[in-house]
Amino acid sequence: MGSATTVAELVQRQWGDHRVGLRCEDLVLSHHQVASGAAARAALLAELLHKGSRGAEPHLGILLDNTPEFPLWIGAAALAGAAVAGINPTRRGAELARDILHTQCRVLITERAHLPLLDGLELPGVRVLVTDTDAYAGLLAPYEGAKPGESTALPGRGARPGSRLLLYFTSGSTGAPKAAICTQGRLAAAGASLVAQFGVRPDDVHYICMPMFHGNAVIADWAPALAAGASVALRRRFSASGFLPDVRAYGATYFTYVGRAVQYLLATPERADDREHRLRLGFGTEAGAVDAARFEERFGVRLVEGYGSSEGGAAVQRTPGTPSGAIGRAAPGDDLAVVDPATGEECETARFADGGRLLNGDRAIGELVNRGRSLFEGYWRNPEAETARVREPGGWYWTGDLFFRDADGFLYFAGRTDDRLRVDSENLAAAVIENILARWESAAAVAVYAVPDPVAGDQVMAAVALRDGAAFDPDAFAAFLAAQTDLGTKMAPRFVRVMARLPVTATNKIHRAGLRREGFRHAGEVWWRPPGERVHRRLTEEDEGALLHAYESHGRADLLDR
Repeated sequence: MGSATTVAELVQRQWGDHRVGLRCEDLVLSHHQVASGAAARAALLAELLHKGSRGAEPHLGILLDNTPEFPLWIGAAALAGAAVAGINPTRRGAELARDILHTQCRVLITERAHLPLLDGLELPGVRVLVTDTDAYAGLLAPYEGAKPGESTALPGRGARPGSRLLLYFTSGSTGAPKAAICTQGRLAAAGASLVAQFGVRPDDVHYICMPMFHGNAVIADWAPALAAGASVALRRRFSASGFLPDVRAYGATYFTYVGRAVQYLLATPERADDREHRLRLGFGTEAGAVDAARFEERFGVRLVEGYGSSEGGAAVQRTPGTPSGAIGRAAPGDDLAVVDPATGEECETARFADGGRLLNGDRAIGELVNRGRSLFEGYWRNPEAETARVREPGGWYWTGDLFFRDADGFLYFAGRTDDRLRVDSENLAAAVIENILARWESAAAVAVYAVPDPVAGDQVMAAVALRDGAAFDPDAFAAFLAAQTDLGTKMAPRFVRVMARLPVTATNKIHRAGLRREGFRHAGEVWWRPPGERVHRRLTEEDEGALLHAYESHGRADLLDR
């Protein structure tokens, strides 16, 4: 059987395969039933869109948790030659309406639990289908038993490698999210690539606990399972306490993660049976080397940290010999470079001290760009964002992420371009400091970000979620910092905010923009290290007042509100 060039082909291949294809709670569907269900929905979609506005885009929005309807409708869109916009259920009001209307959805698939989100929204021309209702079952009934094929394609559309399939919003923390385009050809190729990279087999079970409205779950979990003929198990929403029971019940062998998911799993109480499961691999981003090692030691599961921009413009793959802390090397076909965005010149090779401290961060850290053939397929109705992403010199793809590269060509993630700090004229990267602070045994999760310095530049602030039962011990923290040989003299945090849990976005990424806005003012338990002192102490109202006076006297008070 040759490689499929479209997702529609992969859906069609499930026809006649009566092995288990999809499980969610008590529901079990065979691959054949999945293909038939996708075909029925494709036929219904063709009927609904045929009745709609002539010439309108064949787009549907999916406002669902991870229920079986989500992958069935992605499959239906693939068969019909339509495109799916994953709608984030944590958005509200005008922002939610904007996402639906911006992507020109003519049909919106939702469930009763999410109907209150739509109350009062102006959604002209949008047909809403509510999956867990008798009315929805009645709409589907005439198409039950449909076979995937030409009869399920929209007139004049069909399924081709260049057919638009996904419009998935990037999870930016500032400004309106951008809807990145992914075609059937790119998604099918991405699935096949991960099958080859991880040796995915037909008897594997891919556990999808990350939200399917985000690219991670669809591209890195659902697509390789579809490409390999493996089974899929769904969790409506991520649950740290429900993770191992699910993994055991479904016989899961693979999962993906983003953001703080791994830290939440590590924060669950340890049990003697933590290794009793079939899970062999987790693939994702932002776990960090320290927590990845802790996860493998506790659960016996290897985590593979990867990097791939949501838009498909650049990818870094872990290869044999990748040093601790590095992500890997450029994926085949990518010509990746670390570039100074101000000059367009390639940055210096990173140099390290014996303890691993980066010696030339000022000149080694830059933005990762792809100078070769990018897979970026654009943003929906956002030419300004496209221009910012693909620009001169040379029409390179600029990722918006900071990296540095060692002498052997291995790439190290250093954060978003927004996460760069400038302390005493030295450029620092938040991710580098976070990786060091994550070693502190009392910390369950850490986020590092910039707060303005009263005179010039920035100061380092860290938000720390402590492990159960732990309290912030300033002397122990000072001793920890002093023992870290790779912690540069400017890297130690001036402010430490102690929190029960770090704020996260819907995809479990730390909401740094909110932390930056709050800074150290009225932020609960905040410790600070006055200039010249080694040990942190509680920030008092008097301290805060003196700091604000210093900002005002230097004309920088307005920076605290940005």
